[in-house]
Amino acid sequence: MMSVTAGIPFPTFAAIEIGPLRLMTFGLFVAIGVIVGIYVAARRNQRYGIPRSETEKVGLILVGIGFVGARLLWVVTHLEEIQSPIDVIAVWDGGLQFTGGFVTAVLLAPLLTRKWPKDRRWELLDGAVLGLAVGQMIGRLGCVAVGEHLGGPTDFFLGWTYTGGTVVEGPLEVGVTYHNAALYEFLWLIPIILVLLYLDKRNVPAGVMAGSFAIMYGVARFLTDFVRINDEKLYGLTGAQYMTILLTLFGIWVVWSSLRRHREETATAAAAAGTSGPSTTSES
Repeated sequence: MMSVTAGIPFPTFAAIEIGPLRLMTFGLFVAIGVIVGIYVAARRNQRYGIPRSETEKVGLILVGIGFVGARLLWVVTHLEEIQSPIDVIAVWDGGLQFTGGFVTAVLLAPLLTRKWPKDRRWELLDGAVLGLAVGQMIGRLGCVAVGEHLGGPTDFFLGWTYTGGTVVEGPLEVGVTYHNAALYEFLWLIPIILVLLYLDKRNVPAGVMAGSFAIMYGVARFLTDFVRINDEKLYGLTGAQYMTILLTLFGIWVVWSSLRRHREETATAAAAAGTSGPSTTSES
């Protein structure tokens, strides 16, 4: 048995009871994450001239689309847990694959903003990923609370020492430390958010923040998924890992194209300023 001091000890709790009110922990944290995430994105985008109402409108639609994509990918990678049709939509018990939701939202976002100027679309997405990272970090606490996305026993100091309570993935032995992918993701989202705030402060070209998030999240999530033992795998990789490979490549392309576009626009502006500058003539 692993030492209880090897990891971070805490019990799971599937619900929070306030008098007669019973709130499902997973759903509560996801709801808080959505609200805070959209608020953060709207506040950030407002500084770049995008009305808060526009960010909130697009954000709510993309959240709905993302939930569908996230649930579908989870169902596909957890088919053994689907015992009845109701299990397909039972998100209140946990079970969302963030990568599925993110990719679905990114693919459909251009349709919602097709009439917007290109730079404005990228600014919207830059703010969206900042809000998304904050919301995702909060939402992962819901996964931690219900004992989801677990791995095998470990003596890693950031592992999770199970001290009791019901879990989504089990059975577990009290006092044993396990890998907890949701806890790891919560922790590494903190430096990702700090990097995004740094890039935002530096006023990097539109799109660089979004692309950087896709790269950082893609790499971190790809590595973290190796500790999961309850997800179905194909050739040694989970469905989310294949998605993160595409996500990382997409992020690299976004950063490269954003920087190239910025250089071209800067060069064009400099050339225009040079040709429209004051001319000098000599008089005899």
